[in-house]
Amino acid sequence: METTRHFVATVYVVSEGCVALHEHSKLDMWLPAGGHIDRDELPHEAALRETREELGLDVALIAPQQDIESETVQSMPQPQHFLLEDINVNAEGEVGHQHIDFIFYGRADTRDIAPGPGEQPAEDWEWFSANDLQNRSDELPADVVEVGQQAIGAVGE
Repeated sequence: METTRHFVATVYVVSEGCVALHEHSKLDMWLPAGGHIDRDELPHEAALRETREELGLDVALIAPQQDIESETVQSMPQPQHFLLEDINVNAEGEVGHQHIDFIFYGRADTRDIAPGPGEQPAEDWEWFSANDLQNRSDELPADVVEVGQQAIGAVGE
């Protein structure tokens, strides 16, 4: 059977040495801000939009960008990671679909979370230090712990 794949963008938002995570209501796991890339969006644009919608924060992406341009080509901000994620895995181990995830790091100047309409409320979000991520690794996905710690280190403050 053919596997359906969706393009998504995720942002590990860092402020004051901590990363913002929430317990995703549908997936029942702790995750950073992110979501599907719209048809008319580039990955970094979706990352910024999702962060504004879910956290109410404008962030500066920590994303290298090459200096390659021509009449028909321009460089884009590059994600820190590309991940292929299995979504909706059933009891038999069959994958419902997959996400091709463009993972960005972002720097926020504040920790004042103010989600947009229809998003999970601010009290569902928590700020995790690198130590918090390690200490709560039994309840957090291993990739979230690893990438969260890398984001904190890369953003530095």
